[in-house]
Amino acid sequence: MEIDGIVSAIVIGVVIGVLGRLVVPGRQRIGVVWTILVGIVAALVGSWVASAFDVADTDGVDWVEWLIQIALAAVGVAALDRSRSRPGR
Repeated sequence: MEIDGIVSAIVIGVVIGVLGRLVVPGRQRIGVVWTILVGIVAALVGSWVASAFDVADTDGVDWVEWLIQIALAAVGVAALDRSRSRPGR
């Protein structure tokens, strides 16, 4: 992976992470770095899932791929928030 691919993964991860965080109701107790990391992972896994279902490359905006990525980011943010908010931690 070249430097421009890494930069684009970070930028897309930020966008996907923030959108995923907005979908989850309430306040999340995770930081910006964790949001970005969850977003990057969700973007990569979401792209793979979209490719597996053959909806990744369409004419125009790939709305289905974006929805998959945002849903995965929301699940990741909620899971990370839940693991951090356990009593006794």
